[in-house]
Amino acid sequence: MTQNGWARSAPTIAEVARIAGVSRATVSRVMNGRTTVDAELATRVREVADQLHYRPSNVARSLSLGRTETVAVVVPDLANPMFQQVLRGVASAAADSGYRVLVADTAEDTADEEKIALDARLRCDAVVLVSPRMPETTLRALLPEIQPVVVVNRAPDGVTPTLGIDYADGIEQIVDHLARLGHRHLLYLAGPAGSASHGARLEALRVAAARREDLRLSEMPAGSSVDSGYAAAQDVLASRATAVVAYNDLVAFGLLARLNELGVAVPGDISITGFDDIELARFATPSLTTATVPQVELGRLAWEHLRRSAAGDAIDPTPPLIRPLLAVRASTGPVPPAVRLRRSTRPATDRPGEPHVQSAPRWSADGRSHVLSATVRTGARPAAALPLARYEPGDTLPPVHSPRPFLHPVHTAAGTALTQTSPADHRHHYGMSVAVPVVNGTSYWGGRTFLRDEGPTLLPNHGRQVSTGVHVDDDGATLVDDVLWRDERDRPLLREDRRLRAAALPDERGWSLRWTSELRAEHGPLRVESPAVNGRPGAGYGGLFWRLPSADVTTVLGAGLVGEEAVHGSRSPWLAFVQRREAATTTLLLVQGPDEVRPWFVRVAEYVGAGPALAWDAPVEVAAGDVLRAGLAAVVVDRALTDDEAADLAAQVWA
Repeated sequence: MTQNGWARSAPTIAEVARIAGVSRATVSRVMNGRTTVDAELATRVREVADQLHYRPSNVARSLSLGRTETVAVVVPDLANPMFQQVLRGVASAAADSGYRVLVADTAEDTADEEKIALDARLRCDAVVLVSPRMPETTLRALLPEIQPVVVVNRAPDGVTPTLGIDYADGIEQIVDHLARLGHRHLLYLAGPAGSASHGARLEALRVAAARREDLRLSEMPAGSSVDSGYAAAQDVLASRATAVVAYNDLVAFGLLARLNELGVAVPGDISITGFDDIELARFATPSLTTATVPQVELGRLAWEHLRRSAAGDAIDPTPPLIRPLLAVRASTGPVPPAVRLRRSTRPATDRPGEPHVQSAPRWSADGRSHVLSATVRTGARPAAALPLARYEPGDTLPPVHSPRPFLHPVHTAAGTALTQTSPADHRHHYGMSVAVPVVNGTSYWGGRTFLRDEGPTLLPNHGRQVSTGVHVDDDGATLVDDVLWRDERDRPLLREDRRLRAAALPDERGWSLRWTSELRAEHGPLRVESPAVNGRPGAGYGGLFWRLPSADVTTVLGAGLVGEEAVHGSRSPWLAFVQRREAATTTLLLVQGPDEVRPWFVRVAEYVGAGPALAWDAPVEVAAGDVLRAGLAAVVVDRALTDDEAADLAAQVWA
């Protein structure tokens, strides 16, 4: 330390030049490796530099050479060991050429990825983009601006050097391995939506499943982290899949951890596979079956292509895909014996005490309401007439709730209620009804109206649906209602022909109700909207809507789909809410009508409810005199339906 407390400054190029007796330019040429300096003079300069411990300034050297001798590696998530290994490969290979590596982590933020890549290129001589998440058009516009560049894990453009993995081959190996073990129902825990490798793996899974007639594939949103796998465990179990193909090893780790906590045996109860074969995969409990990707070698190849590209060498921009190799470990095993037995035997007999709907359900008037009843036998108890549903006129509802006729309560044959009215979270929800946020500016939903640039706002725009003639058909199974929709000024807006037809299931183990509505534009054209139309993402609700009570556990299934994120917005022809309340398990299967399959609006976490959206993200226009049709069937049972059973019932209910 000097007297002022600061260490002596580093030696400068001027000091080297003075002691060596040469110019600063000569020192610069020697330190930059130029061969134009006399050998004896160069030796003297280096000796002086060593004595003074002189090191040239990287900034100054970069300015002199016109390059930084640094390469940027841009990754979507540095916490992912897969990307760490690719980075290691780039860094070790670049070091052999005297280059250093600058790392940029985009934290899976697609919006900032382009800017981060541009900034990295300004500071470095070249860029390696590893698994970029940005849209295809954005990527293709970016690449010419950041040359020289190498892309890893993205579809090639035929110009930019691009290294890829043969995901189709790796997935085929996984599917073949699981199929040989007897698995016929696979579940894919999906990766980030913006990930090209996720898209490639999903497409490969769909192709592999399509080639095998007896193989069924379900899909569930997850993510790329341990947390996402951990959070998915309950829905994984609800799917009844016997084997899981996780997007990557981290997702598989999280799922393994949660299943272990729940006491689920892997692979005794369910098999798990990953992808990438990161270093920890073989140390998991149990060790993880996964597709091995040569990650370090991938990084080395990226540097080699980058070096040759920067040097102007002719290179193949689309080298052969790198083939993964399946590492079979302890997390996969034969399909559980119970599943094998279930496949080889006839369907299980009824459970003791399970209720049976022994007579066709019939509607009858009960004051101003109508009640649906049927004869139900439970176990050894005598058969008895029990109410299954009640149709209320709804004319006494508060005006701010958009008064309308509705179904409540709706019961299973065992007496479990599957509807809820005016709950604390949404006072304007009423069992099963036709509820639409906006028709020609009038709310038939209740509560607040969503306004663009303002958000939810309580407006005096609530209309009402008025039953003008309810009657029961001669067969007793069909309730008919002539409903007049009036706007907030009590003017007629449209007329609805509504029919509710009930039936017992063929096996008597439940009952069904088909609701059809024909909205007739008798009073002029109609414009149907939803909050999503007015700028609220994902809020495409409106139409036939069913509000359920909460339960200890609620799982929503679709055709090959599990969980709220997967089913919400999908065009699955059906969805099923499987709910457990203490010892009782019920399923409400909702099946879209035969006219059109619309996107589902689904909620499970916030509250439990669903319905096909009339206006998902765009308004629906109905010309004067035309008809807008909507239909929804409900199947109500006192047991958990598998997705196979749900699909079979869905195919029958509108027949």
